[in-house]
Amino acid sequence: MKIIADILSATIVFAVPLLLVALGGMFSERSGVINIALEGIMVVGALFSCLVLRAMDVSGFGPAHPQTAMLLAILVAALTGAVFSLLLAFASVHLKADQTIGGTALNMLAPALAITVTWAIQGQGQTTILIPTWVRITQANFGMEVQDTFLQNLVFKSFYLTTPLAILLLVVAAILLYKTRFGLRLRSCGEHPQAADSVGINVYRMRYAGVFISGFLGGIGGLAYTVAAGSGFQSAVAGYGFLALAVMIFGNWKPLNILGASLFFALFKIIGSYSASIPFLPNFQNVKSSEYIYLMLPYIVTMTVLVLTSRKSRAPKAEGIPYDKGQR
Repeated sequence: MKIIADILSATIVFAVPLLLVALGGMFSERSGVINIALEGIMVVGALFSCLVLRAMDVSGFGPAHPQTAMLLAILVAALTGAVFSLLLAFASVHLKADQTIGGTALNMLAPALAITVTWAIQGQGQTTILIPTWVRITQANFGMEVQDTFLQNLVFKSFYLTTPLAILLLVVAAILLYKTRFGLRLRSCGEHPQAADSVGINVYRMRYAGVFISGFLGGIGGLAYTVAAGSGFQSAVAGYGFLALAVMIFGNWKPLNILGASLFFALFKIIGSYSASIPFLPNFQNVKSSEYIYLMLPYIVTMTVLVLTSRKSRAPKAEGIPYDKGQR
């Protein structure tokens, strides 16, 4: 039972960054802008939030007020990710540049920026920003006695403030997208921007808003991935931004579907990581470097699922097409 609790707990904590980043990509693409830069946004959000956590750990504020410090780091991740995403918005909306190339350029810029900033602060060659241990929520935070039970192992083994926040943001995203005037206008700009413009909707402003929200959520997702990985920030997020794009497509650009897709892909990632501890899985003893077989599992599943579901996916009609106000 303990291994099951560990797998479920790890699945939830690794599904959180996928959920947040995929929701961010959903807002951007619903407005009509393809956001390939989610990987870079995650890196930038994780970089500055981890630097904040490091600074608060050194100052002593973090150990004294751990969740307040974590909340401040989340805000920093959100704001830096949102500001970084505005580079894509400016290139895509105002300059009408190719959105895929713009996103790829930002993905190349982010790790280089992260290494440069990290070396400048910590010294050359010091590429890892360690995550303080106090960021995790434990039984002591609730005044509970530590017990080796299924429920406690499930909840508290990998419990961070980003998990309840992700649930809250999922609810907010669903309401914002489907129950508000803003959501209706955003979706209309991704489906038929000329029609939206004809009724007085500022398409440029809505696309800026969609990309800004994607950066906001993607930055938080970068921090969520870093604390889930547990080894500290190393100027990369292991391709999670691209995996989030697959989750978004598999989820058909819908919040609840994205939640299910996030849990699905995270489960296979954790099975790959825990493969040696799961007794009923083949061990491939006679295969050289067999430990990498299960580590490839989430990416193989991603490609397979996308091939099988691509015909049913319905992307916003105007995504990737620069809006020209004079075109009808």
